Amino acid sequence: MNKKVHVQDLGLKDYKETWDYQEQLFKDTLDLKIRNRREELNLETPNHFLFVEHPHVYTLGKSGDISNLLVDEKVLAAKGATFYKINRGGDITYHGPGQIVGYPILDLDNFFTDIHKYLRFLEEMVILTLAEYGIKSERSPGETGVWLDVGTPFARKICAMGVRASRWVTMHGFALNVNANLGYFDMMIPCGIKGKAVTSLNVELGKKEVDMDEVKQKLLKHFLILFEAEINGKTEV
Repeated sequence: MNKKVHVQDLGLKDYKETWDYQEQLFKDTLDLKIRNRREELNLETPNHFLFVEHPHVYTLGKSGDISNLLVDEKVLAAKGATFYKINRGGDITYHGPGQIVGYPILDLDNFFTDIHKYLRFLEEMVILTLAEYGIKSERSPGETGVWLDVGTPFARKICAMGVRASRWVTMHGFALNVNANLGYFDMMIPCGIKGKAVTSLNVELGKKEVDMDEVKQKLLKHFLILFEAEINGKTEV
């Protein structure tokens, strides 16, 4: 089993470009797994972890409801935002500057073959990272992601998640609001859940801005511990 992970920080990158890149990495790993099976080989399958920030974009998962986007494409264009229907689970999600998006493209055969455990580990990575900033966050029963003040009228989501998996290879991932412009969330019903607010780490800390690179390093540290993984070579920027 290969527990080495190739980490790349793509910086600010167009959603569609990043999606195409993810798809290629995902396909390459799937193709290698199929070849291993057909030819009775035992070639090592790779693992990737992409960090990225996207320009303003709304994405709708395959089981999502388009009515959860509250404005039309003309309004989106005026706000400098785009919209895509995509092949992950979950409903509607917003990505934008000030948000850390993480796309682990892992062969779970290298770790454990349990998609629920995988999601819980991603949530735990975020929960442990926020704890380092003195923020108590938790899971909300029946709702994937990471929340604050669950079970109170002040419940608010700080991290959204949606993944796809085939033959135990994952893609898509999580979006953690660090310095996010929360006004963009007003144009949708986040994850299709009415009456729940969203928040950002800088808002919770009462700061204008939180160091994004520092947050990425903390996320990566907890990811490597939880998955008992190690970085394959240098982190690429």
